[in-house]
Amino acid sequence: MRSEVVDSLRPSVCILVENLPAPYDRRVWQEARALTENGYHVSIICPKALGLNASYERIDGVDIYRHRTWEASSSWQYFLEYSWAIAAQFFLALKVYRRTRFRVLQACNPPDVLFPIGAFFKLFGVRFVFDHHDVCPELFEAKFGKRGLLYWLVCFAERLTFRCANVSIATNESYRDLAVKRGRISPDRVFIVRSCLDLRKVRRRSPDLALKRGKAHLVVYLGIMETQDGVDLLLQSIESLVHRHQRQDAFFVLIGSGTETARLRLLASQMGLDDSLIFTGRISDEALEMYLSTADIAVAPDPATPMNDMSTMNKILHYMSYGLPIVQYDLTEGRRSAESAALYARPNDPEDFAIHVTKLLDSEALRRELGECGRRRIAEKLNWEMEKDQLLLAYQTALQSDSAS
Repeated sequence: MRSEVVDSLRPSVCILVENLPAPYDRRVWQEARALTENGYHVSIICPKALGLNASYERIDGVDIYRHRTWEASSSWQYFLEYSWAIAAQFFLALKVYRRTRFRVLQACNPPDVLFPIGAFFKLFGVRFVFDHHDVCPELFEAKFGKRGLLYWLVCFAERLTFRCANVSIATNESYRDLAVKRGRISPDRVFIVRSCLDLRKVRRRSPDLALKRGKAHLVVYLGIMETQDGVDLLLQSIESLVHRHQRQDAFFVLIGSGTETARLRLLASQMGLDDSLIFTGRISDEALEMYLSTADIAVAPDPATPMNDMSTMNKILHYMSYGLPIVQYDLTEGRRSAESAALYARPNDPEDFAIHVTKLLDSEALRRELGECGRRRIAEKLNWEMEKDQLLLAYQTALQSDSAS
């Protein structure tokens, strides 16, 4: 394996990500590819997953190192999971540093527990870049519905992460404001890099009408299925549409997985929705393209919580890239993302959500109008070609501070 000592003209970067493996994590993979294409030597340290069990592999010029992990379901299990993650990622970071002498270490949250690794390598002149994917204190509260010792430890970890960072990357304006105000990072060291799709890889296919299961319309949900994602609210909306409003003209496809999936499947069956929806689990990119190319409507049932209100949901940008009209709850960053590409239901009101879905089911013209607005917004403003320039600027700033220190 070539080392940075040999290839000294290529600045070397190490990216730490704990919650998803590469290349499954689309944001991290896009960042790694953008850096590689612009002359950086990139290594990623991440967990293993089903189908990605190799401890090491090289894909598209990116070195990927993986470690074992497990999926926690309680607050104390998360504590154990993250303790193991710090140890495993620190060991692999030492291994990567010995081989590449990386100059930048990028840590992606959740969780906010990787800062000790960044602090250690700063002793050797490595710059620490914090890629802020989620607001962890709000995420903790959304998952467990309470505060306590672990909650305050999460807050403390976030504070130390910001304090350790030379540069912070935010996914939207709300996260940037948080980094400046709560994290006390200088505004000129915080860069917004949204999790947009690369339009070169968005392939809109001819619709496959068989996916509609004999119905006139296909409604799609794409995303994680955890307590904070609102899929239970979506099931209540579907129940209202099917049983109260007697809408038999729509079939619902719920794409994704998470710790709540088994419970949600059982709940849907108890609601009498087996003939109206399916849970696909994780599917291939090709299958996802077919569903999004065939769908008539997309839904984002993320409930109003402090975390969701300030977070950009990747599913919204994904839907817009395929020209799909959206129904979502009225959240600050959700509205900033979609603008006129969505209808906005009263927060956490499944019946009002169902009424807005009905509006789209009943109006092809409205569906077309919203879909075209979303596609145009993606093409003009919210695409990876524009966002990656901010990523490169963040790295230039980190390395310039390196030379000035």
